[in-house]
Amino acid sequence: MQFSGALTALVTPFKNNELDEEAYRAFIEHQISEGIHGLVPCGTTGESATLTHEEHERVIEICIDQVKGRVPVLAGAGSNNTVEAIRLTKYAQKAGADGALLITPYYNKPTQEGMYQHFKAIAQAVDMPLVPYNVPGRTGCNLLPATLARLAHDFSNIVGVKEATGDMIQGSRVLESCPENFCVLSGDDFTALPLMALGGKGVISVTSNLVPGRVAAMCNAFNKGDLKEAARIHHGLFPLHEALFFESNPIPAKTALALMGRMEAEIRLPLCPMAEATKQKLLEVLRQQNLI
Repeated sequence: MQFSGALTALVTPFKNNELDEEAYRAFIEHQISEGIHGLVPCGTTGESATLTHEEHERVIEICIDQVKGRVPVLAGAGSNNTVEAIRLTKYAQKAGADGALLITPYYNKPTQEGMYQHFKAIAQAVDMPLVPYNVPGRTGCNLLPATLARLAHDFSNIVGVKEATGDMIQGSRVLESCPENFCVLSGDDFTALPLMALGGKGVISVTSNLVPGRVAAMCNAFNKGDLKEAARIHHGLFPLHEALFFESNPIPAKTALALMGRMEAEIRLPLCPMAEATKQKLLEVLRQQNLI
């Protein structure tokens, strides 16, 4: 399985502190109708850190059921506990996900060898496509290109990486050192187009929660060789990319989706509702983008 194009890191709708299944299914349907290339439930944007195990499994289950094979589902299944990551990944495989997205072990601060052994254990426990997710700004550790290349060469089911360092030098080294068919996806909307220009395959996007069609169109234009159009879309989306990080993700994304009428703005502690001053700034961007 190759993952490419625009994949949405889905938010998880809540209502009265419960999963809002109706809103979630409608949201997934809208994503597909707008031409998104893939969906990622239970990532950081989906508030996976505050989902119970039962909720985590249900969010993946609903996504797979609603998608019905129309686009790939790359299910978030990572943990800073290797045994737990294996359990979640096995569940994702059993549920019918097309692959599993695996965050690097956060807080523990493993060595490079520790990270290698972590992903090795998962790769040996399942036979589904696996995509490590490297975001040092959130995890406190950096999966270096040499370690990632070692994993990619040693385990055929480690098929790609969500590269969210924002560092094009590191991105270049990953692309250079990993196998030719290795799927490098940007984990930052800001760097999606530059990373694709270096050889990346697409983006796991926050912005596509709001405008899936536009993010997909950027990837489509790039893949057709229309770099001018891809750049035009990229620059047009840039104010949204910035606005969705006025506060910690996914606070602005959920607030924006609520203002657009797609779901409640409800978010779980320790994340909290958006401050009024930044909400006003977000509103201004949404109006400029003709989204409200």
